[in-house]
Amino acid sequence: MKAAVLGLLGPDLSPAEARFFRAVNPWGFILFARNVTDPAQLRRLTADLRASVGRDAPIFVDQEGGRVQRLRAPHWTEWLPPLDMVQMAMSASPDAPEDAACRAMELRYRLIAAELHAVGIDANCAPCLDVASPQTHDFLRNRCFSDDPALVARLGRAATDGHLAGGVLPVVKHMPGHGRASLDSHKDLPRVAAPRAQLAAHDFAPFRALNDLPIAMTAHIVYEAIDAEAPATTSARMVQLMRQDIGFDGLLISDDLSMNALAGSLAQRAAATIAAGVDIALHCNGKMEEMAPLADALGPLTLEAARRCDAALARRILPETVDIAALRADLAALVNG
Repeated sequence: MKAAVLGLLGPDLSPAEARFFRAVNPWGFILFARNVTDPAQLRRLTADLRASVGRDAPIFVDQEGGRVQRLRAPHWTEWLPPLDMVQMAMSASPDAPEDAACRAMELRYRLIAAELHAVGIDANCAPCLDVASPQTHDFLRNRCFSDDPALVARLGRAATDGHLAGGVLPVVKHMPGHGRASLDSHKDLPRVAAPRAQLAAHDFAPFRALNDLPIAMTAHIVYEAIDAEAPATTSARMVQLMRQDIGFDGLLISDDLSMNALAGSLAQRAAATIAAGVDIALHCNGKMEEMAPLADALGPLTLEAARRCDAALARRILPETVDIAALRADLAALVNG
């Protein structure tokens, strides 16, 4: 089994893609809007992907809500950006604003998990535990929960509890913290110059508070006080910090290796990611001409990565039946007062 999560090009698994996935045997798959048309199609696609590797492989998506939302109306709920919903819930409950926001986030992601689980998706690249700051780039800012690290941790715990109760694995991101980055890592390599002690007390704190969760995604950011040469995804020093200082022993997956923040070929990026200590390389765009050399550069899962994969998958549950309409009503009351 390759240490990879891979995408595909369209809403149906082509025979060529099925043959490729059968040969490569990636640990999991990731879906995007290009892969989604309606619930029946999506259930068929997730079943076909699992059949291509002959096992119950995890299938990921980015369903934060708001701008980063791959499943959309009319078949799925349209969500406000996370920060907007947090602020509305806090404003609607002035006597206990943080409690209200936490309950709203738990309900929100329990509902999102229900929609994902119903179509065979069992891992969601959410929530963002990045702490918002004045320099946070617009691509990320309203995907954050707050500029208060303690509140981010509380809201993150509520959001991940909602995921897990709904049978969906949360993937917290972007470890160890993207909030100080003033550039969009899809396009450029951000560099953060803050001192290590400041980062530890502020940016890293939510990830430390939630270090028991099953999966985290790395940030394509250079933290100059720790490793001035390599972004966290390909930095052994940064991965060591995540394991030791933050205390995260769960599965560590890279952000998308095709993003422009990283240098070198896809094969070089993949090899550097695994060499740094990241467990799984993520490639999202589904282009065979990129996936093939990336897969060739990746070996099988290491023993430690395999242990973490198994531990993460063991957190998947069959969710209890809930009254979805009642949960929606509760959430609306919290957000609208």
